[in-house]
Amino acid sequence: MPENGLSPPLVPYGADQTIYLVVDSIGVNGAAHEIELERPDRETVLADLLAGKFSAPARVIAFNTLEHWSRDISRDVAEEIRTLCDIEGHPVPEDIIDFVEAHIGRAGQLIF
Repeated sequence: MPENGLSPPLVPYGADQTIYLVVDSIGVNGAAHEIELERPDRETVLADLLAGKFSAPARVIAFNTLEHWSRDISRDVAEEIRTLCDIEGHPVPEDIIDFVEAHIGRAGQLIF
C-alpha cells in the first residue's frame, strides 16, 4: 500500500476491461453497511450468486476502464438467474430470492 494510505488502482488506466462489483448488504451488530466485492467476469458473478457467496446481495455494477462507463446491471443479472433456475427446474436459492424479486418482481413481473 502506498505511503499516503490510498491503494493503487485495481486495473491500470487505459486497460480495456469490464469489471463487475457485487454490492452486498451485511448487518453487523444490527447496523447495515455495504461491501463491494470485485468479480472478473459476468459468469463468475452469476456462479457466485447462485453458490451463495453473498449474504444479502443488493446490486451488481459493471464498469469499463477504457470506455469510462458504469452501469447498474442488477436487473439483467436477476433475469439471468431466474432464467438459469427455470432451465434447471430449480427454485431461485433462498439467499438471493430477495435480490431477484427486488429487481424483476415475483414470477418475473417487471417492477416500475
